[in-house]
Formats: sequence, C-alpha cells, structure tokens
Amino acid sequence: MDAETKFQLAARNALEIVTADELKALFQTNSKPTAYIGYEPSGFVHAGQIITASKILDLQDAGVEVTIFLADWHALINDKLGADIGNIRACGEYLKECFLALGVKDSAKFVWASDLIDHAKYWEKFIRIAKVSSLMRIKRAMTIMGRTEDEAEIDASKVMYPPMQAADIFELGVDIALAGMDQRRAHMLARDAAEKLGWKKPIALHTPLLVSLLGSGRMDPVEAKMSKSSPNSAVFLHDTPAEISKKIKNAFCPPEVEGNPVIEIMKLIAFPKLGGVKIDRPAKYGGPVEFASFDELVAAYSSGKLHPQDLKKGASESLVAVLAPVRDYFEKNPGNLQKVKGLSVTR
Repeated sequence: MDAETKFQLAARNALEIVTADELKALFQTNSKPTAYIGYEPSGFVHAGQIITASKILDLQDAGVEVTIFLADWHALINDKLGADIGNIRACGEYLKECFLALGVKDSAKFVWASDLIDHAKYWEKFIRIAKVSSLMRIKRAMTIMGRTEDEAEIDASKVMYPPMQAADIFELGVDIALAGMDQRRAHMLARDAAEKLGWKKPIALHTPLLVSLLGSGRMDPVEAKMSKSSPNSAVFLHDTPAEISKKIKNAFCPPEVEGNPVIEIMKLIAFPKLGGVKIDRPAKYGGPVEFASFDELVAAYSSGKLHPQDLKKGASESLVAVLAPVRDYFEKNPGNLQKVKGLSVTR
C-alpha cells in the first residue's frame, strides 16, 4: 500500500486533521507509524464509539500500530464510578472487550494509565508541560473531561487532568493522537507544549461526535454529544434490538436535516458501515426504498419523500445490524458486561 492510499484511509470520515500535511509526510517517511486513543473507563459504551473504532481499524489497515489507553487514574480524578479505582479497572476490562467486539484487530495494544504513573520520566514530562502552559489555558482545556473551569476551585486535582493527558501522548511516544472532537483542546495543549519544549508534535486526528437522541443536536456538538450518564440520550453497544427501536422511536427528529440526531446516525454509522440502506415501508406509503448514498437519503428526506418515522425505522434497523456482532460477543462472554451493570455510574 502506497503512502497516499494510507493517508486516504487514515483521513476518511475524519472531521479534522492537525495537520493533513504532517499526516501525509508521516506516511511518506515512516513505514511503522504509531497512534493512540485514550478512554476513561466510566460506564457503558455507547454507539458513538462505533465511529472511533472504525477509525482505529482504518489506521490499522494503513499499517499504524494503535495503542488504546485505558485512563484509569484520569477517571478517578474525574470522579467516575464513585472514584473507586477497583470499579474503574473492572470497567476497563469491559472496555477492552467492546473494542474487540467492534472489530478492532487484536494487534492493538492496551495500556493502563497505571502502567505509566510509576515512571519518574512521566512526571518529569507532566511538570515540563505544566511549566510551559498557563493555568488559564489548562483550565480552559478542562472541557475535555466534561468539567467547567470553576470546578477546579473545589477540587484542585481537576487541573492535573489536561497536562496528564498531554503527558500520556509524549510518554507513549506516538505519532498520532486520535480522539473525538471533544478532546481537541488536550491535543492542542500537547502540540503547543511540544513546540515550546522542542519535542515531536503529535498529529491530531479528530472524529465527529454522535449527538444526543434527546434533541440537543441543534447545539454545539461537543456540548450535545451522547452521554452514558443519560441513558435515553444514547444507544449502548449491548442494547437489544427492542431497546434500540424504542430509543430511536422516541428520538428527536425534526423535518430539517441540520441538528437531526437520526440523520447523524445515518451519516456517521449506517452508510460508512453498511454502504447502503434499505427501508421497508408499507405499499400505501410507497413501499420499500433503497438509498445507495447518504446524499440520496438527504435529498429524499429534505423533499418530504421520506417520512421521519421511516427514517427512524431505517436508522434503528441499521444500528441493529451494525451492533449484531457486539451483541453476539457479549452473549457468549457476559462476565465483564455483567460486572459493569452492577456498578453505579455517577456521572
């Protein structure tokens, strides 16, 4: 596979690359590039992770060695799962299985934050990053953890989170930092620190976020994303077909395309994963209809030829199909999922 083909694989369906020229140069000069993506083990995994798992697979297909970073100590700082490190690590084991069930190749490396924090060099990096970053810049970056700047006034550990996330990147020594768009500020903090310290800048590769089903899609997508702490806003990977159908049936679905979470499911999951979509309708409503591309579906919906209820039916059936391997996996391997079901998701 040539460098241009690798670049196209890595870049497809990405929302932002900082920078595309750096990514192209990486594939031209490095036959074995590396990437990382970090996750807090904090509860059930929702359908938004299909997008990032697909991008991990794209990178693997392009010859990139991917590390999935299980940020257990970051989750503790962020008060996830009652800030109980035992519960967080149990959730991390479930998280590993979610990625494999979503089709990520088992060549992916899983690394715990706990594996890094015992190293003095890690904390040296953390301190050097903090020394070249203003407190105001770090506090602004707290949105990466779903926190406001004011929360650092109550719990000072919160301001450690952004420079820790940057230190993770440098300690792992990766070329590419992958995440949803909500993690952009952490990556920009890392790139800025790298420039000041003379370190290698990580290339930032950002994927779109899947917005809440509850109708907040008209807002900033970072603020309006699906949330595991709001079960009705999200489809979880292990949801049954009946549960998926019910959630999509109750989803916000205006006549417009913009700010429509059901349209977003079609755009970001159904068409990329399935290639095309078929929606069964009664004959009196036009009968079954097939769409070979997302643009065709948008044209039909915008013109009123496709009813919102039919759009929802198509989105529901698409999610059921895409998540079938995950349901199958957890039916055969229920242990870690059952452990997480026994935990209390605090936020």
